[in-house]
Amino acid sequence: MSIRVLVVDDQQLVRVGLCGIVDSAEDLTVVGAAATGVDAVGLTRRHRPDVVLMDIRMPGMDGLHATGLITAETTSRILILTTFDLDEYVYTALRAGASGFLLKDTPPRDLLSAIRVVAGGDALLAPSVTRRLIDDFAARPHRRETADLRGITGRERQVLTLVAEGLANAEIARALSIGPGTVKTHIRSLLAKLNARDRVHLVIIAYRAGLATRS
Repeated sequence: MSIRVLVVDDQQLVRVGLCGIVDSAEDLTVVGAAATGVDAVGLTRRHRPDVVLMDIRMPGMDGLHATGLITAETTSRILILTTFDLDEYVYTALRAGASGFLLKDTPPRDLLSAIRVVAGGDALLAPSVTRRLIDDFAARPHRRETADLRGITGRERQVLTLVAEGLANAEIARALSIGPGTVKTHIRSLLAKLNARDRVHLVIIAYRAGLATRS
């Protein structure tokens, strides 16, 4: 089944280029394109795409505001794509419910892979963004919030700690001597118990709870 994608960017050449890249993949389909945040919200309501490729800086309603409206009303997942590698954009996008954050210099192959990852229910950030995000939460204790981890098991706590350290499922499986399928089960359970939207939010919860520290 094809992954349905909505492309949002205020620059026509960029928008057309992104549509071409997405449509070049057999398992991806562009269901619409928007030049403003308002149009992005409207088209998402109409077409219910699996993933919205969202620009940030646009006239009128920007991509961050549009992201908040879309994630509040639909199950469409947001992949922010921007030229601006700024921390405040990252934090605002995550608070608004975005599931990914990539820079526009990302190679086409990596962009297509990112769309598939986000559509599959996972989350990702550009590596440089991820490192700074983790460093910031680890380095500023006053920004941490108490997370209620009483409902998770000891094994789930171990998995959550390793997720926060940036380990992939296969690496977590090896570290805990369990199967990859079991890791996925634990992560699904953590998402449900902690009311987390995706893996990125699990990382944030772990650092706010003091489960992991910066290396």
